[in-house]
Amino acid sequence: MALSRGLEDAPGVGEELAARVRALAGVVAVEVRPDGLLVIEVAEPGEVVRDVLGEGMGEESAAVGVPAWVDVVADVGVRDDHGDEPWPDRPRDWGNPGFVVRYAYVRAGNVLRWAGDLGVRGPFRPEALDDPRDRRVLRTLAEVASRTGEERPVGGRRRPEQGRVAFLVRLAEAYHDAFEGAGPLPKGDESAGVVHVARVWMAAAVRKTLGEGLAALGVTPPGKI
Repeated sequence: MALSRGLEDAPGVGEELAARVRALAGVVAVEVRPDGLLVIEVAEPGEVVRDVLGEGMGEESAAVGVPAWVDVVADVGVRDDHGDEPWPDRPRDWGNPGFVVRYAYVRAGNVLRWAGDLGVRGPFRPEALDDPRDRRVLRTLAEVASRTGEERPVGGRRRPEQGRVAFLVRLAEAYHDAFEGAGPLPKGDESAGVVHVARVWMAAAVRKTLGEGLAALGVTPPGKI
């Protein structure tokens, strides 16, 4: 929006928008960059999880346990005829971006299934997602809205923009770090707490986003790896 009026007007337009955004509930601070883009700090970054999942995840569903809503994100995406898959399935190592994204999708799905087996239940508390690794996932998820409609016609065929691919890789990498360093599920005799419930919700948001992103690229989201 700022750029449509020219780069020289971008800061002014950005300030106009910033004034409006600062008045919104839940906004802590707004910084205007030289190019007019806004950097927005919100009170509860975890709310982006609820935004991503939409109406498919209600408090009443989470209150009775994960199995009641796990199917909401179980079947996202069917391969479209967009051409060849952008990533080969192999090698299945960290040097293959396609593997990194597919594996993150599968890992998030495993969290949902294991949470159901363990009876992890309770309402979503976004404030529980305060670990730096969780916050990195949330920051990336917050970009979802800006990634909508990134395909452009190229030679009669639709080609995914590199921005979408890079976004999926960054989200997957952030989720792998969170999965490994900020355990989403209780261990041993540990009881499930609000942070575990919140991380299960976050896993659902990640899986939904990655699944839809893969499908948009013409890649069938894997059931397992």
